[in-house]
Parts: sequence; C-alpha cells; structure tokens
Amino acid sequence: MEASAVEPPFDQLLATAEAVAEARPEVDLEMAREVFLEAATLLYNGLALDGLDDHDAAIVVAGLCVDLCAADPGAAVRAHVQEALAAPEDLHDAKGVAAAYEVSARILQLG
Repeated sequence: MEASAVEPPFDQLLATAEAVAEARPEVDLEMAREVFLEAATLLYNGLALDGLDDHDAAIVVAGLCVDLCAADPGAAVRAHVQEALAAPEDLHDAKGVAAAYEVSARILQLG
C-alpha cells in the first residue's frame, strides 16, 4: 500500500508516525513512516476492522496508534480490549471493538 493510498481510519497511523518523529528527534521520520505504513497495510489486508462502523473503527485505530508507541504494545492492546468490554459507553459495538483489538494484536504479532 502506498502512503498516498492510505484511507481513513488507517491514515491516523501515518499521522502518528509523523507526530512521533517530530516529538522525538532520535526517531527517523522515513523509518517511522515505513513502520506505520506497514502496520496500516497489515491491518487493512488482515481485515482487522471488518464489521465495525466508521465510528468504532476510528476508535480502534486511534487506540492502536497509542498502543504502538507504548513501552509494551502487547500489554497496551490487551488493556484496550478490557476497556472496550468494561466501559463501552462511547462504542457502538463493544464486543466487535474488543475483537478488533485482539485480531490487530495477532496480525501485528504483539503477543
């Protein structure tokens, strides 16, 4: 997938790459873009958000953007799974969101 072809909500991942590189001078912008573009491609091709509406899909990708920058991305995604199931007020499909986080963790091999 080309960076110019990344559509919402996956475009949030590329914006995160740029934000991380801007905030942390030791991060190479092109390398960050490449890593996050790969994540976007894997998630898109893996149908990680299949079945979610636009609202919930955007929430999952926003959460993954935070999780991928965490010290332990796998633990961060697992926490999002639990949050989705425990406090689904703003989610349209809490179980679907939790499942999307779990599938995303597997696709991205965040064990």
